[in-house]
Amino acid sequence: MAAGAGLLVIFLAWFAGPGLFGISNDTQGTTVRAEVLEPAPCTGGGASEKVKFEFGGKPMEGSLNGCGHGKGERVDVVVPDGASGDGVSVHAVDATAGASDARRPLGLALLVFSCFAGGMYVFLVLRGPRVPVAA
Repeated sequence: MAAGAGLLVIFLAWFAGPGLFGISNDTQGTTVRAEVLEPAPCTGGGASEKVKFEFGGKPMEGSLNGCGHGKGERVDVVVPDGASGDGVSVHAVDATAGASDARRPLGLALLVFSCFAGGMYVFLVLRGPRVPVAA
């Protein structure tokens, strides 16, 4: 019974799709070409570069959550929907959420292992304690 329930959970998880594990390949914004104005070195964390781009027919400036680009280098960034004014926070196209396709198989493998562990636990509880036989 436990094995059947585990297989049912795995089957339903497989057909639920990537949304089950919080994986989405949809970009939340518009992809534009930006030029790096002020590059940031990749030492330490939280590096942010200043970029300029055209969005909605108007030139804009924003901060790119990244590092290691050269001044004047052109990068593709995603501008959030409804962005206006300067100081918009953008991110690189390659760094969008869901870009890693390895998360779904890994999540499914972890689900399989947890179902197996749950089934083994039920088996051990139902079997009961083993009593040693005196020889």
